[in-house]
Amino acid sequence: MTDTVVIALFRFLDKAKTIAQFLGGEVREYRPDIFSEIFPHSKRIVVIMSMGIVVRSIAPLLKDKWNDPAVIVVSPDLAYAIPLIGGHHGANELAKELSVLGIRPVITTATESAGRDSVEGVGERCGCDIVNRESTRQVNAAMLDIDVPVFSVNGPGMVIAGPDVSILLKKGEYTVGIGCRKGVKKEEVLEAIRIALAETGVVKDDVLVYATTQKKLNEIGLTEAVSSLSGNLIFLDDETINAQTGLTSSRATKIGLLGVAEPCALAVAKKKHLIMAKKVYGGVTVAIAH
Repeated sequence: MTDTVVIALFRFLDKAKTIAQFLGGEVREYRPDIFSEIFPHSKRIVVIMSMGIVVRSIAPLLKDKWNDPAVIVVSPDLAYAIPLIGGHHGANELAKELSVLGIRPVITTATESAGRDSVEGVGERCGCDIVNRESTRQVNAAMLDIDVPVFSVNGPGMVIAGPDVSILLKKGEYTVGIGCRKGVKKEEVLEAIRIALAETGVVKDDVLVYATTQKKLNEIGLTEAVSSLSGNLIFLDDETINAQTGLTSSRATKIGLLGVAEPCALAVAKKKHLIMAKKVYGGVTVAIAH
């Protein structure tokens, strides 16, 4: 199955083939269970039929805007392309692509319809992922009224950002949470990370970010280790760490935290799923999520 699927009622299949050929996608005839079948495996879905049918069909399948595919509805006369979900996550751009075929995009996301940019749009253009995704609501809302500044920081360095500041980093699929003893050496951290990545089959270049508690701000060995990997290390506050769930027990409760490695990895992960629960390597604890 390709990333792009065009679904249509039988009477509109010829039109679906035209769109699929243009997008490099495949055509599927509508049936009641078609969305359940393709939703988990597709990134872009174009549907030629009544929007009401589509809404009722996909409603039980929706999870969140970061993981759901982009879905646009094209009117049966091929006059309009309407992003239904995932406007900032590919649907708006998909609708605009179809304008080449004479199909008019109908954009309803506030920033784009006002001719403004969005955090997601900036991230896509610069090939970055958004680490603190909750921030996009506040930043996108601010973009409607002002020109929100964009700061580029070349590492090694540290960024301490509030909840209304979006942090964009190079694209990556995995997050690495790190806990360590006081005074840990750079070499200890590097060896722990090397072993953990090898055990999970994760390539260093696929790591989006390394994360730890703000209580480790002064651990030079930790910061130097991540810097030598050309990685991004962020320090999370206690509230963010303690908001995570599904954690194994931890001695970090002695310092007021539910844990360090696991909740830090989960807090900045895209899918909030641990692929490696915390493991201890000498004085360093590592967990990996995606």
